[in-house]
Amino acid sequence: MKYKYVAMNVRNQKKEGAIEADSQSQAVSMLREKGLIVQDIKEAAGSDAPTSIWQMDLSGDVHNKKLKKKALLMLFNQLGMMMKAGINLSLAMQIMIDSEKDQAIKKILREINENLYNGFTLSQSMRNFAGFPGVYISIIEAGEANGRLDSAFQQCALICKKDMALSGKLRSAFTYPIFLIVLVIALIIILCGFVLPTFKDTYGSFGAELPGLTLAVMAFSDVLIGYWWLILIIVAVIAFAFITLKKNNADFQMFVAKIALRIPLIGPIIRQSSLARFSRIMSTLTDAGIPIHKAMGLAHDAVTNVYVREQIQAVIDDVQIGITINEAMSKHPVFDPILVSMVRVGEESGMLGDSLYKMAELFEEQSDDSTQKLTDAMTPIMTVVIGVVVGTVVVSMILPMFGIYGVIDEAT
Repeated sequence: MKYKYVAMNVRNQKKEGAIEADSQSQAVSMLREKGLIVQDIKEAAGSDAPTSIWQMDLSGDVHNKKLKKKALLMLFNQLGMMMKAGINLSLAMQIMIDSEKDQAIKKILREINENLYNGFTLSQSMRNFAGFPGVYISIIEAGEANGRLDSAFQQCALICKKDMALSGKLRSAFTYPIFLIVLVIALIIILCGFVLPTFKDTYGSFGAELPGLTLAVMAFSDVLIGYWWLILIIVAVIAFAFITLKKNNADFQMFVAKIALRIPLIGPIIRQSSLARFSRIMSTLTDAGIPIHKAMGLAHDAVTNVYVREQIQAVIDDVQIGITINEAMSKHPVFDPILVSMVRVGEESGMLGDSLYKMAELFEEQSDDSTQKLTDAMTPIMTVVIGVVVGTVVVSMILPMFGIYGVIDEAT
């Protein structure tokens, strides 16, 4: 809601303008925070009516809304820069509210800002929204405790930036193989669904005996053409069953997670990216002063592979009964020996955060190398697959021609 105001500043100069707030009292409080003494304030005419469809509030309940990593990165970066420049939190939040275009984020920031005026801390206010992961809230809470909220925002931005980069690398690693697989399937459909039927009619008109390879390929073509709808239904059912089981069945989730780690070329990428994310978050949280068991719990939640997450939970359970982190990690093969050694060095030297930071950088580099290996290997593999598919179809079309020549010779 927008309010027009007339106010006096500390130099007794008259100021006029407009401000957005949820209520008139909040608007007055916000103006006082800016050092203005309100003389007159009233609701702006038509302030509730959006001027365009882009200004309409279609966000609904924002408490359960997930925020994109890019939006979180921009939020943390801007708040960090403003607070480092000496701007207080409430004014920084108001600047963010005024400049934000996304209605859902604007709504979230307004409620957080209102909670700040009511005496709540920023971390307490953020806990009301599912869009802020626990990792960021804990870092901000530590920043509030040690008076370094600007550094806390920068740490959050760093984690978010690294996480986005890692997710982008994973997407690029799997996009190319998926594209090649789709290309092969499309090629099979075109050859068997459109090219082979033409040759089948031609060979049938000569009455020649067809080779076994040609009969097999044409039988596959007949199935593809006659039962394509059934094939689509079967594929859809399998995909739906897989997604449903993976989402709701813990045993199936664990089975898929273990299988994924054993797939050549793909497994190392998943394991290295999981350990990179775990090490990065642990490093940031321990440097921020978060207790070890809590930091490990938050890092555990950030890992997506269920099997790796289970191994981390086993380490957490051991640490809670007094076992050192490196000793607990050494029991599980998912943790590299070099990671165990570096954690041991960090624990003994009191520089666990630095050790984990170096390991995060190492695992990210290994993930990049594994991604490149996957891309390099997929090109020749899929080239061979495409060659075999095309070659099989071409040979199956050429072989009957020798039989046709014999039929023609006999007829003449």
